[in-house]
Amino acid sequence: MPTTSSLLPVLFFLASLGPLLSTVQAASFSVVQDFSGSTFFDKWDFFGNYDNLTGGAVVWPDKADTLAQGLAFINSAGNAVIKVDNTTTVLYPNKRNSTRITTQQAFGVGSIFVADIVHMPYGCSVWPAFWTKGINWPQDGEIDILEGVNLDTQNQMALHTRAGCSHPAPASGAQTGTMGPTDCSQDAGCTVIDTRNNSFGQNFDQNGGGIYAAQFDTSGIFIWFFPRNQIPQSLLSATSTSSIDSLTDWGTPAASYPSSSSCDIPTYFDAQSLVIDIDLCGDFAGASNIYLPQCASQGPQKLCYPDNVIGPGSQYDNAYFEFKYVRVYGNGNSTVIGGTSTTGSAATSSGTASSHSSSGVRNIESLWLVSWMWAVAAVMGMASILY
Repeated sequence: MPTTSSLLPVLFFLASLGPLLSTVQAASFSVVQDFSGSTFFDKWDFFGNYDNLTGGAVVWPDKADTLAQGLAFINSAGNAVIKVDNTTTVLYPNKRNSTRITTQQAFGVGSIFVADIVHMPYGCSVWPAFWTKGINWPQDGEIDILEGVNLDTQNQMALHTRAGCSHPAPASGAQTGTMGPTDCSQDAGCTVIDTRNNSFGQNFDQNGGGIYAAQFDTSGIFIWFFPRNQIPQSLLSATSTSSIDSLTDWGTPAASYPSSSSCDIPTYFDAQSLVIDIDLCGDFAGASNIYLPQCASQGPQKLCYPDNVIGPGSQYDNAYFEFKYVRVYGNGNSTVIGGTSTTGSAATSSGTASSHSSSGVRNIESLWLVSWMWAVAAVMGMASILY
């Protein structure tokens, strides 16, 4: 048997691993960009054109016109409001003004996107979304964090990629949502539907809203929804400058897209810009097989555009977003391309997100386990020498 003194080198070796293992376990995400209060709109670009992408019956004006028309403003509660024009009578064949904004920065792998939403748009013809897109969109991927149409009450999440990425059913218990199509390159993307009837639309608003969060990691893309009365403490206590030290109280995500041989996330997704928009009709909300089951009684023509967009704006009194904040966190390895950070420092632009590794929570746990296995193996080897 080895003596106590002969084991001292072993004990010293284990002690030396302590700081390393503590660091590895302490996964921390710092605020990279905070959009809130009076400066909410300062670092967003406004679309400045009609919807030339998805056939929507809207014009998204530039920043000056959007602000002048009251389609984006900070309300008395200090929250950011983004809305559809609900005061103008629109005549055929015109489109109705709405709002679309995109962050001036793109955020790479290792980022977490969080949005505290008090109210989201709903109503026949209405198509709101909170999503992300690659700099070279659509080739660099798209993450639909929040999306739905018309009178939906359940959120639809999705990934959109170029050909070659699919979303096989994750392991049992890995997500709470229901699987949809699995080919991420087809028009609808690879979708997951939230099973909760307060995750979208009017029910979401009546329940006080909530928080949506998405983790963009080398190990996968994971999306959570927290109703107002179920927000985890790590987010309740978060401020515009404080870090999130753990995601352990977030629970099971609504949608889980693990990186795998079916879809390697860093290969198909580059740095992502955040987008908030409200469309009307278009390829989704206006498609007859989607529109008619919910909104056939909306007007005599049973068509999205003439029965909704045309006429007085009061149809759109509920077609607005209200955000307490939108916040981006980074794990220390995540890249930010363009603009300046919340702290005012210049953001980096050192290549593509896919070239940067991420040490997110799931990777942290793996590294922690590997480190301990290595330590045990080393101790066993040293002990055998002492024997």
